[in-house]
Amino acid sequence: MFPKARRFQRRFTFRDLFHRCLIPVIIGFLSSLVFAAFLTGYLLHTRSSFDKDTIGNNFIDKDLNWREYEALQSVGSIFSKEVLGVLNATTSNLDPLSLEYLRKKNSVESYVSSEGNEDQMVPGFGHGTWIGKRFQMLNDTTEMLSERSLREERRVKRANELMNDDTIKKFEKAAIARSRSVDSAALGNYTIWKNEYRKGKTFEDMLHLMQEQIIMARVYSGLSKMTNNLVLHQELETLLMKLASEEELTDIDQQQRLLDTVRDMGKILARASEQLYGCKLVTNMLRAMLQTAEDELEYTQTYITFLTQLASKSLPDAIHCLTMRLNLEYYLLPLPMRNFPRKENLENTKLYHYAIFSDNVLATSVVVNSTVMNAKDSSRHVFHLVTDKLNFGAMSMWFLLNPPGEATIHVQRFEDFSWLNASYSPVMRQLESASMKKFYFKTERSESVESGSESLKYRYPKYMSMLNHLRFYIPKIFPKLEKILFLDDDVVVQKDLAPLWSINLKGKVNGAVETCGVTFHRLDTYLNFSDEHISENFDPKFCAWAYGMNIFDLKEWKKNNITETYHFWQDLNENRTLWKLGTLPPGLITFYKLTLALESKWHLLGLGYDKGIDARKIEKSGVIHFNGHMKPWTEMGIAKYQPYWTKYINFDHPYIFSCKLFE
Repeated sequence: MFPKARRFQRRFTFRDLFHRCLIPVIIGFLSSLVFAAFLTGYLLHTRSSFDKDTIGNNFIDKDLNWREYEALQSVGSIFSKEVLGVLNATTSNLDPLSLEYLRKKNSVESYVSSEGNEDQMVPGFGHGTWIGKRFQMLNDTTEMLSERSLREERRVKRANELMNDDTIKKFEKAAIARSRSVDSAALGNYTIWKNEYRKGKTFEDMLHLMQEQIIMARVYSGLSKMTNNLVLHQELETLLMKLASEEELTDIDQQQRLLDTVRDMGKILARASEQLYGCKLVTNMLRAMLQTAEDELEYTQTYITFLTQLASKSLPDAIHCLTMRLNLEYYLLPLPMRNFPRKENLENTKLYHYAIFSDNVLATSVVVNSTVMNAKDSSRHVFHLVTDKLNFGAMSMWFLLNPPGEATIHVQRFEDFSWLNASYSPVMRQLESASMKKFYFKTERSESVESGSESLKYRYPKYMSMLNHLRFYIPKIFPKLEKILFLDDDVVVQKDLAPLWSINLKGKVNGAVETCGVTFHRLDTYLNFSDEHISENFDPKFCAWAYGMNIFDLKEWKKNNITETYHFWQDLNENRTLWKLGTLPPGLITFYKLTLALESKWHLLGLGYDKGIDARKIEKSGVIHFNGHMKPWTEMGIAKYQPYWTKYINFDHPYIFSCKLFE
């Protein structure tokens, strides 16, 4: 039993030792291991977070640095010196992104290490994220991180400043100022699309620029064809055709189309000038174009003058219709009914007598009606109407059907004047001569020195009518009268003209309104002072006066032999060397220093050609005169003046209504 006891005792001692010593040691060791593991994990976690933040910030920061650097590298090529100056003024010189810094380090090598240490692309990061050895941020201190943060704040603030409206306007102004130096180049007016035309220019300015471009396009089109550059020639011709086909440009879309067209033309012209420009070639082409344009202009002016004269002299269909109907009615009228009343007034010198020479029935009726309607006592007015045999019936029938109040009417035809023949009247002889007919009716005008539009206006058909020259024979036509008022058939009377008979002409023959308020209405405008007959007898600066409303003292007329004086000068001018055809030049000669100037309120001229006459001036005038080609009874009449004439027409009259006047 004893050996067993000793074995049991040894076993108890070992177990007791295990429980008392080894277990606490093991527990302590395990605890230290857990603590060490925990501490190690905590440290690793802290360092990992620090490294992650640091490296991440480094990558982002370097990405920003690289992008901003690349953007600023192109600043020099985008902006002008003026714009760079503005940028420099708003950028800190101490910042790595400042322009001063970029000037010192203006190449990408300043951001790269020496050879063999180039920056490398880091795998796993976004495109364009660069990191180099010199930019490693693992060893950055807290102060460096703070400085970087402040720099980032300044960068954001500066970007906001650069984006404000004032700075942008500075950039734009600087850019425009720089562009003007380019626009001032010799060919800039034609070949460069100017910035200043994009805005701030009127539509008329754009049209003017387009006209300049068209001229140069024609020049380069001709040069390109001469040099066999057919592609460029076709481009220019296509663009010219496009411009020619454009309608009138009024709305915004059409104006934008014009801007686009001008810009396209500028591009083609710039290319054409590079390929074809030569000073001598362009000059010769422009000279040829100018000569052609002058020839075309002369032809066009001649043609326009001819058509204008034809239109002004030709009667509209409605007036022709009225004349034909009146003629028919007159010759169907019994002879006893063709007589006018109050024949006893025709030679009464105490009444107011008017002379009107015309072949236009409607125009004559307006003159008579306007005079009577504005007269205080129509019974004192006597109208002597002289026409030709073709219109005698119509003129008589109109006033038989439409008597002008209590006024007296007398109608005559000049063919009944037996004394008016070629042996007595030089102008009658000249009008019947072969040379005069050739001058008026020949077609080969180029053989004449006087060819062209300038001489064509002197071939006005009314100068061939004897009705136009009867004004020089008034005392012969009305031998018993002492004073008479001459009126053209294209005037309208707006005031009572009775006071004109009480004007003292002071021994003068003619009373008329002078027209020399402007310098060119003087004798040298109408007469040839290079001829000695004119230069020795007349003052070139003597004031001219107007035909159309003239008061004549027939006693003084006869005393001064006016008609004989007219014949003398008409004979001298048979070859048209003293003046061109017409009645005003011989009138200025015949009544030289025998004309009394009337107040301008009595006679206003210009309603047949001047569109700018003040309405207040028209209203104040006693007589308004539609002298010129734009007669109020034609479609050429100036619309705003026509009511002054049409107010004296009764459109409800059966004949006028049936002939559809002014429809």
